[in-house]
Amino acid sequence: MILLDSGCLCCTIRDDLIVTMEDLLRRRDNGRISPFSRVVIETTGLADPAPILNVLINHPYLAMRFRLDGVVTLVDAVNGMATLDAHEEARKQVVAADRLVLTKADLVDGLAQLAPLRQRLALLNPGVAVLGPQAAASSLFGAGLYDLALRPAEIGQWLARETLPGERPQQAHDHGEHHHGHHHDHGHDHAHHDHHHHDVNRHDASIRAFALTADRPIQQATVDLFWTLLRSVHGPKLLRMKGLVQVAEHPDQPLLLHAVQQILHPPVILEAWPDDDRRSRLVLIVKDIDESVVQRLWAAFLGQAAQAGTAVSA
Repeated sequence: MILLDSGCLCCTIRDDLIVTMEDLLRRRDNGRISPFSRVVIETTGLADPAPILNVLINHPYLAMRFRLDGVVTLVDAVNGMATLDAHEEARKQVVAADRLVLTKADLVDGLAQLAPLRQRLALLNPGVAVLGPQAAASSLFGAGLYDLALRPAEIGQWLARETLPGERPQQAHDHGEHHHGHHHDHGHDHAHHDHHHHDVNRHDASIRAFALTADRPIQQATVDLFWTLLRSVHGPKLLRMKGLVQVAEHPDQPLLLHAVQQILHPPVILEAWPDDDRRSRLVLIVKDIDESVVQRLWAAFLGQAAQAGTAVSA
């Protein structure tokens, strides 16, 4: 265990982190320490994970020797709601997480008391796995793109396919229930979410998750340009992007995409589609961005008329 105590890991000691990880590799390569296969970086409670991810993904040497496994965020079952209310960094940690672990759940009086917190977490980060405090250590790992590619059955959940369906049900249009771009299903679960929406998420109103879809293969350059323009225009307002794209260059091998804030992970090409749905699908979690603006930009890149998307406000 190595303690970096010269400042906040997310800002002032990123250089120390780089030096420390490089030194670990040198000592490992020279046989001065026992071989290791994993490094766990624990931040302070309110650190923004994005700068650390940027180091691990984009540093020329570290990116050659390390592969980012994933981000695990602990959520206090007792104080989690208050912490999310008070600190934007806490909300960023939830959005960035590949695994959420509910701690102190044994101190909460019944599952009903946890329901509002679980609902809020699902709205902030649709599709994320939420684990209990007794979860096995092995369940915390294997959350990165490379691991996901080995478990294609989990990609649908990762893309929040059930939470953010690609098309609005036709009956919603027939009855005039457009609701300004928000998705309102008539099923029990979605109705339950709507009932608590304003109370549970009053501090998260500016955060939204929505899906962009395309029925036809897309040129790789089009996808790259779309992300580049979106990042240059909206920058810090982009909290996360997850995607499975049918690229025209190899339509039978979809492209798996993942970005946290403005940091794009190295894309992964899958050997085959995980199921029969071959539509391209990008899930965006954004802050203070009008979904319709992004939908129009996406449609412009695809060269088609904008289609009404589906959104969940958080």
